[in-house]
Amino acid sequence: MANKVTAAKEFIKGLWDQNPVFKQVLGMCPVLAVTVSAENGIAMALATTFVLVFSSFVVSIIKNWIPSQVRIAAYILIIATFVTIVDLVMKAQFPALSKALGPFIPLIIVNCLILGRQEAFASKNSVGRAVLDALGMGTGFLIALFLLGATRELFGTGMILGFQIMPEVYEPWLIMILPAGAFLTLGLMMGFFNSYSEKKKAEERNTIVEKYRQAKRQAETKPLEAN
Repeated sequence: MANKVTAAKEFIKGLWDQNPVFKQVLGMCPVLAVTVSAENGIAMALATTFVLVFSSFVVSIIKNWIPSQVRIAAYILIIATFVTIVDLVMKAQFPALSKALGPFIPLIIVNCLILGRQEAFASKNSVGRAVLDALGMGTGFLIALFLLGATRELFGTGMILGFQIMPEVYEPWLIMILPAGAFLTLGLMMGFFNSYSEKKKAEERNTIVEKYRQAKRQAETKPLEAN
């Protein structure tokens, strides 16, 4: 039972506690560049997740056979293989989306999120844990890019995924689909999530302090009751 809980935590940590965007601030180049729409954000996140999961899978399998002197080069070669697969499939099946994402698909090769997870986790853990970690980080990355893309698309065009959300009288905020809008939206979201996390931590600390005080009061009253 304990193993199941631990395995679940390997996945869940990437959604919030170690979210690649809002907590670790990794992969900022594609995060800021492609999130002009929710569709672009989802596509980039799914491509990144595919590469992250399969790279972690392969690295975890062959980690004991990779000489330490060339491990980074080996990781990059493995990552580049899966990025090439993603790039070719997108160009063949989704040419418009591939064109919209531009060079940011090939640049997944040097995404510090993917290389970092190979060095920090996949190369030190079992295949199952490596895949769960990659899925969690990829899902957290997807959530972050979708939120950013949907927010910018909503205020920048009045739509999300092609569906009109804002009333026709709404005047779109052009800044939201410009680079400045990416920095503004990301900054506000990071501020909100960090503020929420600090508030939860403060509540937990207050709960612990209150329990300690109650236990102390109970300990002080017991000798009086005994007398």
